[in-house]
Amino acid sequence: MNQKPFIALDFPTWEDTSSFLELFDESLNVKVGMELYLQNGPSIIEKLLKDNHRIFLDLKLHDIPNTVYGAMKGLAQYDLELLNVHAAGGTAMMEKALEGLHTGRPANQNPTKLIAVTQLTSTSEKQMRDEQLIARSINDSVLHYASLAKQSGLDGVVCSPHEAMLIREHYGEDFLRVTPGIRLSDDDKGDQQRITTPEKAREMGSSLIVVGRSITKAENPQLAYEQVVKEWEGLK
Repeated sequence: MNQKPFIALDFPTWEDTSSFLELFDESLNVKVGMELYLQNGPSIIEKLLKDNHRIFLDLKLHDIPNTVYGAMKGLAQYDLELLNVHAAGGTAMMEKALEGLHTGRPANQNPTKLIAVTQLTSTSEKQMRDEQLIARSINDSVLHYASLAKQSGLDGVVCSPHEAMLIREHYGEDFLRVTPGIRLSDDDKGDQQRITTPEKAREMGSSLIVVGRSITKAENPQLAYEQVVKEWEGLK
């Protein structure tokens, strides 16, 4: 898998997305989330693939096992790099998600990696305890969800960089740690709680990073992207 940072295309329309991508003269790793996908439909995926971009489709599926199976079977037709579900959906749901992905994949297509969201990077430990009623630490919760994903046969998890090393120590280098909540050092953290820089994410054990506003809202997105890549690759 290409290890370059994934750029979060948090735009409402294809026109906005296309205008942003035209700033770059190369194919990119991009993340398509609910805002872009649900307002524009599968045509977004088809257009990005046509332009040779590599896609992490970030829909965080969480429903009864059979529903997630059907959704994954349909999404499997697309040549995606990554898809995700919520680990809180449980092992039966994650196993059915994986089954749907395998069943729907065309024979000549590379396998899509399936990963599970542990705790959102916008979630604080206080929120987790007060609102989810999980009377444990963030690390305990994330590690537990990672264990369920591993048990279910998934390829890795979405976590914050702060838990990445712990997951690597327990489940090995090949179990992916995909980490959003990445900011350049001078940027506002927005609604994220557990964040860090690209350089720190690499040191903390992230496998892949997802970067949004530090690039998409930058005065010069191409320059910001190049800075993120340099930090991530240890070339700063």
